[in-house]
Amino acid sequence: MNPHYYITTPIYYVNDAPHVGHAYTSIACDVLARFKRLDGYDVFYLTGTDEHGQKVAKSAANAGMDTQAFTDKVSQNFRDLAKALNLSNDDFIRTTEPRHKKACQVLWNELKKRDAIYLGKYAGWYAMRDEAYYGEDELKDGPGGKKIAPSGAECEWVEEPSYFFKLSQWGDRLLKFYDDNPDFILPYTRRNEVVSFVKSGMRDLSISRTAMKWGVPVPDEPDHVMYVWLDALNNYQTGVGYPDTESTLYKKFWPADLHMASTRFIGRRF
Repeated sequence: MNPHYYITTPIYYVNDAPHVGHAYTSIACDVLARFKRLDGYDVFYLTGTDEHGQKVAKSAANAGMDTQAFTDKVSQNFRDLAKALNLSNDDFIRTTEPRHKKACQVLWNELKKRDAIYLGKYAGWYAMRDEAYYGEDELKDGPGGKKIAPSGAECEWVEEPSYFFKLSQWGDRLLKFYDDNPDFILPYTRRNEVVSFVKSGMRDLSISRTAMKWGVPVPDEPDHVMYVWLDALNNYQTGVGYPDTESTLYKKFWPADLHMASTRFIGRRF
């Protein structure tokens, strides 16, 4: 039996057109996928598009288009890019596909069953551009009294009911995992950044939104949609058949061997 290798690109955000950075990352993954095939590996190479979130809904509104029609159009641009680059990807996933919505809702119920999430209320500074909340100590004062995130994005005060993932329980386990697997995050400069971030203290993560509707619906909670990053990152499981964890594809390729984030390697093994 040939050894197996699962490699993924980032799934590209569809609030705008593809650019050279998307091409660079996809080509880097393609080169590695082709090399592994030549080296006798059974390779599965996944790419695709991330299509939920407030930024996408706003971009669609600005374009005067229905949100689904807008994502259909922009996602096709990324398919066209893959074709133009002659990528050897085995699948192209969209987070608006029924298979992915199903996978996310199964994952949500699994987290709930494991007592890993709870319903609370979030009040804090939110940057729509980053689709992230920031603490008061992270912000700078901007023109007109506006609050500015470390990324440079403007923030606004938001209060809403939210489900939270118990991320605070994972700090010690993550640090031990990084110690036991020193090559899990590469290059090492990025590994050091991640380790430093985790050591600074993990806070429970808001994983649902009520102020918008463009997202995967939370099971049995009609007022909530999943936070885009919870939805988006699950695509790597969806791509190999989750929630069918007994499928040949899932058993062969999960967990992935290498996730590429932007132009940085983040992987399990080479």
